[in-house]
Amino acid sequence: MSDALTYRAAGVDIDAGNALVERIKPLVKRTFRPEVMGGLGGFGGLFDLSGRYREPVLVSGTDGVGTKLKLAQQLNRHDTIGIDLVGMCVNDVLVQGAEPLFFLDYFATGKLDVDTAAAVVGGIAAGCELAGCALIGGETAEMPDMYPPGEYDLAGFTVGAVEKSRMLTGDAIVAGDVVLGVASSGPHSNGYSLIRRILERAGCTADNGRLELDLGGVKLVDALMAPTTIYVKSMLDLLRAQPEQIHGMAHITGGGLKENIIRVVPDGLGIALDASTIVLPPVFDWLMREGNVAREEMWRTFNCGVGFTVILPRDAVAAASALLAKHGLASSVIGAIVPAAGDERVHIG
Repeated sequence: MSDALTYRAAGVDIDAGNALVERIKPLVKRTFRPEVMGGLGGFGGLFDLSGRYREPVLVSGTDGVGTKLKLAQQLNRHDTIGIDLVGMCVNDVLVQGAEPLFFLDYFATGKLDVDTAAAVVGGIAAGCELAGCALIGGETAEMPDMYPPGEYDLAGFTVGAVEKSRMLTGDAIVAGDVVLGVASSGPHSNGYSLIRRILERAGCTADNGRLELDLGGVKLVDALMAPTTIYVKSMLDLLRAQPEQIHGMAHITGGGLKENIIRVVPDGLGIALDASTIVLPPVFDWLMREGNVAREEMWRTFNCGVGFTVILPRDAVAAASALLAKHGLASSVIGAIVPAAGDERVHIG
């Protein structure tokens, strides 16, 4: 019958989905750990937790990459946005001392482009390798009419585990502890709605060359699209080396320095951050100047060059910084834990 309808005619190409699965199979397999059972294609990902922990506490997290995704699509840069997706999830569960075990992704688009989707999933697989977690499943959803042509959406999900006795709860944090700031690779995946507005104000588009502006040896476009630093291996190494000295950690995401570190600090305590120790990397300095963004707004929107923080006694800083340096991460003391004074628990000055 000439008027017979098919799923393909309705906008969903099952063959393209199958082609994508075949394309990404070797990428996914590289992320597998010994605990992974089975492979791709099942209804659920399998992970054998037996024998690794005495009293395991599972720690889960989910996130996206915000409107950095919009910028990636405008620039046709799809190969690293998956690293951002993994980083935003695994860095969160890491805060409680958990080792990310496995990761799942959700990729949704109006019409599946196999090359684009393969590039995105390739980035997710690369992120999982950096985090040491297995990419054990995911979902590719082709949904006609839900997204404009060429656009897609991403979400990520991770599960980690930590020994109950080693879980970081913040209870060990005391006044006098210091805040060790660990360098970020750039804005990571936060504040991009403001960043895109600043780019509009500065007249920077994908086709007029202004995104090629040199910022201290790095192009503006590269600084903005630098993938989120994945801190998992370095911080787990630090926890193994100094298990009693690490009192708390914080991932600096939405809310910036102003609102994230305090989330792990017990009631009755506050944070005094020394603004003079936080030197804005060139990309943040450019954003502040071009957008005429107030310093206070910078603190509560961006990581300002500090992507992760560790709370520990002052006499443990030298050893911690030396270990992080071996992982290629710069760090420095940016503040201290103090008794809370009034309602404002975070002071940056």
